[in-house]
Amino acid sequence: MTATASKAVRRGMLDGMALIKGGSFLMGADDYYPEEAPTRRATVGDFWMDIFPVTNRQFDAFVAATRYVTFAEKAPDPKDYPGMLPEMGQAGSAVFVPTAGPVDLGNPSLWWKFVFGADWRHPLGPDNGIDGVMDHPVVQIAYEDAKAYARWAGKELPSEAEWEYAARGGLEGKAFAWGDELEPEGEHRMNVWQGLFPNRNTGADGYLGTAPVDAFPANGYGLHNTSGNVWEWCEGDFRDPRGVVLGKAIRGGSYLCHDSYCNRYRVAARTSNTADSSSGNTSFRVASDL
Repeated sequence: MTATASKAVRRGMLDGMALIKGGSFLMGADDYYPEEAPTRRATVGDFWMDIFPVTNRQFDAFVAATRYVTFAEKAPDPKDYPGMLPEMGQAGSAVFVPTAGPVDLGNPSLWWKFVFGADWRHPLGPDNGIDGVMDHPVVQIAYEDAKAYARWAGKELPSEAEWEYAARGGLEGKAFAWGDELEPEGEHRMNVWQGLFPNRNTGADGYLGTAPVDAFPANGYGLHNTSGNVWEWCEGDFRDPRGVVLGKAIRGGSYLCHDSYCNRYRVAARTSNTADSSSGNTSFRVASDL
């Protein structure tokens, strides 16, 4: 929250947010991907965090108020992409397309396609809309789009430490916000891929794509969907174990995560995307320091 924000904005920003009392916690994990290690002690101060990821309804209000144009709605500038084929000079974004059968899981281009006309209003392409999913998280959002919304709302993107602390919901050293079991007593607690990735999703958790932001129970701090459903942008660069900046950090996993390919729906898991990337499984939630 900026120092110049009005008292009215300060009061209004509490709507839909949970107060997270700061503290020290064990961040990361040692038994999964190298970028999560080593487990270390981290400390955060008090802050507010959105209970839900930003919805299509909320983002629509932002666009109506500001006439903001997202990254995916702009045709790429050839100067920014040397060697770009002329036919690629159209607005669009990355859309997941299931494969016809099992494929090499080391080649994401087999299931990710750049679709002209895909954007936050048309997550799967120009023939798809959001009228029936206004309370689902907004997707096809690039880092700059998330930052623009946060500024408009008088908030900010959370740091990775804030995100993980809040996502854990008060539990330390656990894989998920509810403990270590993926499906305690057979109950689905998040929206991820079931079946064979990337060709067959059984939808056993009730969803094949995004789920409503309140679809699953809240964690101990009152936050919903901190595992699965959509990736969430965080503030700051993502560095690999060697310290090389690979992009911007995203957390939480998505409805496309599966143990065979992307066991990153755990609260300690982290990965990155370039700031100029948007996709059908990337969104964000915002936070604010006291």
